Amino acid sequence: MAESTLIMSRQVHQLDGSLKQKAYSFLEKLTTDDSLPGLHIEPIKNSADPRVRTGRVDQQYRAVLFRLGGSGKPNYVFHGIYNHDEAIDVATRAKLDRNPVNGIVEIRVVEPEPSGPEVEAPVSVDDDLSAGTSAGGPENTPQQAPSPEPEVAPLITCTVDELTEQLGMSAGVASRALRFTDPDRLLKYAAALGDWQGTALVDLASEMSVAQVRENLDMQTPESAGPASDEELLQSLQKPSSQAQFALIEGVDELRRVIESGDFGAWRVFLHPEQHKWATGTWQGPFRLTGGAGTGKTVVVLHRARQLARRNPTARIVVTTFTVNLAHALDEDLQRLDPTLPRATQLGDPGIYVAGIDSIAFSVLKDAGAAVGDAAAAVLGSPRTDVFGRDDRAQRWHAAMDGAGGDLRAELRSPAFFASEYQLVVLAHEITELEDYLRVRRPGRGVRLSRPDRAAVWKVIEAYRAAGRSEGKLNYAEAASMAAECLRQRGQGGDAARADDGFTADHVLVDEGQDLSPSHWKLIRALVGNGPDDVFIAEDSHQRIYGHRLVLSRFGIQTRGRSRRLTLNYRTTAQTLAWAVSVLEGGTYVDLDDEAESTTGYRSARRGPKPVLMPCGSLREEFDVASDTVRSWLGEPGISPETIAVLVRDRTQRDSVVAALHERGVNVRSVDRESVRPGKPVVMTMHRAKGMEFTKVLLFEVSARSIPMGMEEYDYDESEKAEALLRERSLLYVAASRARDELMVTWRGSASELIGAVAN
Repeated sequence: MAESTLIMSRQVHQLDGSLKQKAYSFLEKLTTDDSLPGLHIEPIKNSADPRVRTGRVDQQYRAVLFRLGGSGKPNYVFHGIYNHDEAIDVATRAKLDRNPVNGIVEIRVVEPEPSGPEVEAPVSVDDDLSAGTSAGGPENTPQQAPSPEPEVAPLITCTVDELTEQLGMSAGVASRALRFTDPDRLLKYAAALGDWQGTALVDLASEMSVAQVRENLDMQTPESAGPASDEELLQSLQKPSSQAQFALIEGVDELRRVIESGDFGAWRVFLHPEQHKWATGTWQGPFRLTGGAGTGKTVVVLHRARQLARRNPTARIVVTTFTVNLAHALDEDLQRLDPTLPRATQLGDPGIYVAGIDSIAFSVLKDAGAAVGDAAAAVLGSPRTDVFGRDDRAQRWHAAMDGAGGDLRAELRSPAFFASEYQLVVLAHEITELEDYLRVRRPGRGVRLSRPDRAAVWKVIEAYRAAGRSEGKLNYAEAASMAAECLRQRGQGGDAARADDGFTADHVLVDEGQDLSPSHWKLIRALVGNGPDDVFIAEDSHQRIYGHRLVLSRFGIQTRGRSRRLTLNYRTTAQTLAWAVSVLEGGTYVDLDDEAESTTGYRSARRGPKPVLMPCGSLREEFDVASDTVRSWLGEPGISPETIAVLVRDRTQRDSVVAALHERGVNVRSVDRESVRPGKPVVMTMHRAKGMEFTKVLLFEVSARSIPMGMEEYDYDESEKAEALLRERSLLYVAASRARDELMVTWRGSASELIGAVAN
């Protein structure tokens, strides 16, 4: 028996659905014993590469592979499955080698000549793309010369020599690339290439320099010239630049996941070199990764958890985020990525523990026993033991104001004011006495409070706390602050030495960090001690739809100098990305290091139709448009119903849309806390859609009456109102960027001010 190692190329994600099971059966047998007679693993005579092999998938189809020796057993690079005659043709002309300029392992198609050098075959793209513009090209006949058009500068300003000699691009691709003046055509051409060359063209069109592209794609010129040996190829396949195109498959379970995942799952296996760098790196302290929606931050978090677990299977790794739904999605994605990873069933156990940050807080309190009383005294000013109810309702603040707010100024009678003041000032500084509240600084709080104002506010806060004691209730921020205090009182503060092994975690990975509160960050700092790779944070200030602006360093998490940004969007088409980013215009965004966050530099490697903007004259018409659109999308070939989503601003709209679509014969499913299940299009709120993606998205009722929403709650302070409006912009940006291939936006009456510029 000759067991073998399988290395998969991205070609697998182009397999027709009917071939996936056959491909799995063939490749499973190949990894078990490549000498099985039914596989018919055979070399090809007079091939461009002596390593090439074909294998029998069934009577009609054959696989094309490359066999590499080394490591004590054969290694097979899987290129694809083709009809029998096409497979022989591909195998004859395909060549696996290391690019002599950039070191990336690639498969090139060549035409062997009997007595001359190999000549690269033409790139297979449409003729109209090779011209790059709509002006006359090879297809124009000489009967009538086309009308002269204004000269337009090409999108890429390099020379052919720069592209070939410094990047290693093929001469054919380089010459074609320099003729494009239309961004859509360039993106289509780059997507047709389907390899590092396409990514490089997208980067160059985004005004990256050749040197920046080399760094971004981790290009390294090989030390030795000439064709690479099998061993050199295997070494090069381990480099991030090659792993963006090839992945080592470890076991039959991973093989099945890769084959069945389709294009939606490709990003989970093939990391961009830049993503690979942050997923596998080591830092002497916290690290922060930023990036817009769809740039792969969550993918990096998942792969980093996997990397840390592989380095040390007994490590205690916590993966957390803001909401329960997002935590559940992270848990499912991690399972799909690698079900063999060690998993922890409770906080503090070896393995990977995935949970929402509030769930972690209540887990700490539940396990703290009598220590909860001391923590409550330190954080809330009085000992408590019955603290496992959860209540964040605005009604509690209304009740406190009604009972103790007689001295309040009218403009301060706002649950929104009290919720943020309590979270950002009182709990952040662990204030338990009026004297401390009278002295505390309130940076970033727009509304000024005089000494009498503070005294009046404190009476309401005391009433709020008293009600919580009597009811046995905590809000989420209180629970997180108390959990952090419990850990500190157990000697697990962030300044303790890691060698005492008193911490709850060895590594904490945070996704969607922009939405966490000060209490959450105090808890994270208390979970793990200062040390190498202690905290890894993925965040995007443009997606802050829950939290407030804050600075990590105030909570003992120093990421300055250890922060990087992802800019290549893998999910959304360039057209939809441009529209989503336009929603952010007019806002000022600041990251967790208190640095300005720009929307410039984001780019997409995918193209598609422009978003459809559809004003409607009435609610009935808008329901009709929604039902017709969803029905049309369902009729398109290859569309899974659950990859179609209608997103709305609130639950009331969600329920109305579901009822209206059902009345019109379109069967959809309302989604709240539950997971998306196959079989039906989904209707959910924009908040619920955070962290998800869909093939097609309809944003329903993006009107002046629906978004922004609830702004009157912030009338007490203009700066708070500006922050609330910023969150509404971010919410619409999040919703629009859920669309992978197609986006439609509807409204009735006046369009929302947030899309006014692009709706008219």
